[in-house]
Amino acid sequence: MLTATRTQAQSSTTSEIAPKWSVADTEALLSKPLMDLLFQAHSTHRNYFDANAIQLSTLLNIKTGGCPEDCAYCPQSARYATGVEASALLSLDAVVSAAKQAKEAGASRFCMGAAWRAPKDRDLDRVVPLIEAVKDLGLESCVTLGMLRPAQAQRLKRAGLDYYNHNLDTSPEFYGEIISTRTYQDRLDTLAAVRAANINVCCGGIIGLGESTTDRAALLCELANLPEPPESVPINMLVRVEGTPLANQGQIDSFDMIRTVATARIMMPRAYVRLSAGRQSMNDEAQALCFFAGANSIFYGEQLLTTSNPLTEHDRQLFSKIGLEPSSAH
Repeated sequence: MLTATRTQAQSSTTSEIAPKWSVADTEALLSKPLMDLLFQAHSTHRNYFDANAIQLSTLLNIKTGGCPEDCAYCPQSARYATGVEASALLSLDAVVSAAKQAKEAGASRFCMGAAWRAPKDRDLDRVVPLIEAVKDLGLESCVTLGMLRPAQAQRLKRAGLDYYNHNLDTSPEFYGEIISTRTYQDRLDTLAAVRAANINVCCGGIIGLGESTTDRAALLCELANLPEPPESVPINMLVRVEGTPLANQGQIDSFDMIRTVATARIMMPRAYVRLSAGRQSMNDEAQALCFFAGANSIFYGEQLLTTSNPLTEHDRQLFSKIGLEPSSAH
């Protein structure tokens, strides 16, 4: 049972009174006996979603490398020797071709990422036509471009953008161990600008950075306690890349991922919870437990920005084995 008091919090889809979660409540959820946690999460999931449906998103890196940030996990940082070379923004034709392939493969959302700290207005001059082209194909559009000013968020909304991704990564307390070039408040300010522009928020984090269970609980609290929780919550497992400061970080247990997904589902019952980076290191059985726990979205395709992803054909085989059917997000 929640011990936190309930306050009025208007969500994008309901006027119900939403609970404000405490770190202690959340950590207690994360630490429940697994069978109890899975039962609660799956029951919650069935109240809001088709338990046998999976939303498919495809992610394309439209501008690689050269980022001035020092995120300790990121191979696209210019500060680390990871073998990732800086590139120019992809052409409109290249993006349209990739989006068409994604749609043909079954994706309903097309996400585009650019390795910028914050886009300049002239950068948006080139991104806006990409958003418009993706929309013209009948796909949902999502971009992740770094920090945004309110006027930039409004411009993306006018272009027809459906989702903006901007992750919190970890807890406020642990954040400084991972990133020094932007503050936690910078991230929250971007989320506020996106929300004010009436763009759906895609926001999650990464586990396996060396954080504690308390840090994971605090991250989930930050997400669930936003004035409006994100519509899409990607849960990433650290992908260790040679040359980054976290290259030698120990691998976390798949059960940590399963518990995090289940807890996110309970705390943000109306969100699409996406099983994201790190999925390639999980076997089919672990992924199936994540789906049972409430993950109902994945990145679909063979590449996630600069790291690999399970093969599309393998995903299709897994869906067939466990009876999942692709569906569109809203």
